[in-house]
Amino acid sequence: MSDTPVHTVLVIGATGRIGRLVVAAALRHGLDVRALVRDSQRAVGVLPGATLVQGDLTRAADLTAAVAGVDAVILTHGSAGYGARDLEDVDYGAVANLLTALDGRRVRVALMTSINVNELSGAYQDVLDWKRRGERLLRASGLPATIVRPGWFATLGATNQAVALEQGDTRHGDQVDTRQVAEALVQAVMTDAAVGKTFELFAARGPAPADWTPLFAGLDADLPGSLDGAHDRPNMPLSAEPARVRTDLDRLTGRP
Repeated sequence: MSDTPVHTVLVIGATGRIGRLVVAAALRHGLDVRALVRDSQRAVGVLPGATLVQGDLTRAADLTAAVAGVDAVILTHGSAGYGARDLEDVDYGAVANLLTALDGRRVRVALMTSINVNELSGAYQDVLDWKRRGERLLRASGLPATIVRPGWFATLGATNQAVALEQGDTRHGDQVDTRQVAEALVQAVMTDAAVGKTFELFAARGPAPADWTPLFAGLDADLPGSLDGAHDRPNMPLSAEPARVRTDLDRLTGRP
């Protein structure tokens, strides 16, 4: 567990498929949960037990109020569309806006992205590219962060509640239970061994883990100063990145 206990966590993407499960899991672990929602009246019945904060993740000012006083942030957001502007503003923009809102304050962060962000071709290339850019921004911030790349979402039976944490982003099409994803994200902000780790998450045969610390401890940490995760392929040159991304990274890393 963490040497600096987490008491209050903000969930961004709280009303989504994984976000709802994250809220429930965090509450089960005794955390005070704050949920960022666009419509608090509609979300009341969806997120029982959470404190609702109305706001839009594409506006940094809204996140400034939401992060006040929290010890950790879990991001499960994702764009509902596939237009370039939607992907930039949501999948990437939420991370950028969170860092602006924190204004240098150090909190634990767990970011959910996806397997295959290292791919440079395919039907979901734009989605994965913007998710990877969000990962890079979070690493550049130097915050105590964990990046979780789940496999294909599923609801699995009791015989497949064990988890496999892997690195290198080489598996395709393998599944993970949505409840496992939520638990991994909550455990990530509660466990020091998860800090600085990027991993893919899949279901495996067996019972659910009783202790996540050995699972996190067995992973290689992201290299200090690297924009990519441990064992990621260096196939996204910074020189070819959009101007906004380069500017954001330069600001965080102090490059001229």
